[in-house]
Amino acid sequence: MNVVIMGSGRVASELAVLLDQEGHKVVVISLDASEFDRLPPDFHGKTVLGDATDETVLRKAGLQNADAFIALTRVDNRNAMAAQIAKHIFGVRKVMCRIYDLRREEFYKALGLEAISPINVFARLVRGRLEE
Repeated sequence: MNVVIMGSGRVASELAVLLDQEGHKVVVISLDASEFDRLPPDFHGKTVLGDATDETVLRKAGLQNADAFIALTRVDNRNAMAAQIAKHIFGVRKVMCRIYDLRREEFYKALGLEAISPINVFARLVRGRLEE
């Protein structure tokens, strides 16, 4: 699978490494080159420095051939914008974006975006553990 990941923070880097180890083709896009240091030396994927809301940067990352796009920055609006570009302009089949503001979740879903909230995920995980 060809996967393009926007962001290179801890979650994005961990996901990129996991996918790379499984043999997927991974491209990580970041505005900050120093964040690529989170990727290990044996990472076989590609890194692209730039703004993932810019179509030129997305083309450089190979989004036109991607099976999935995942926006994992800490900025909800940037994640949603890049996800919409991936879905509606590039026609990427599987598009996901991380959101922190839970009030936006329904709005993003109305836009056709699969929005994942780490707040909800963690709260449900902890809630499930209470019943163990």
